[in-house]
Amino acid sequence: MLLYMSNSAAKPQSTPLHSVSVAGAVVREDGRVLAIRRADNGTWEPPGGVLELAETVEDGVCREIYEETGLKVSVERLTGVYKNVTRGVVALVFRCRADGGTEQLTDESTAVEWLTPAEVSERMADVYAVRMLDALRDDVAPSIRTHDGRNWLNEQAAS
Repeated sequence: MLLYMSNSAAKPQSTPLHSVSVAGAVVREDGRVLAIRRADNGTWEPPGGVLELAETVEDGVCREIYEETGLKVSVERLTGVYKNVTRGVVALVFRCRADGGTEQLTDESTAVEWLTPAEVSERMADVYAVRMLDALRDDVAPSIRTHDGRNWLNEQAAS
């Protein structure tokens, strides 16, 4: 645990540390969404990663998708905010559309595929599948969900 001194310097104060990740649910006109199989652990996930300090959220999403898939995208809207309380990660997920580039494998992905919603549910762990399925909803209100890495901790995730 890292300790930081408060301004009063009277006693150490514990400050929680979080990282912010961004991911894109790139949706085609036929309703399929872009997914990658990660090179480091073999899991299927939406393309994304840790937001860098000097970049905007939108630029981070576009960069991560390009680095992992070779596709250039435009961000349409925020579709969800997800917190992993175990790892201290806050993930911002955006619905995107492909604007160019060519699908390709990278050092970070061993497969890049366009999945149906059913395939998303079959291949992805629930904490990632829900993010993609939330992005396919027609309403514009983003989902706000909390999980521990495996299980949802709030009731909204059951919907």
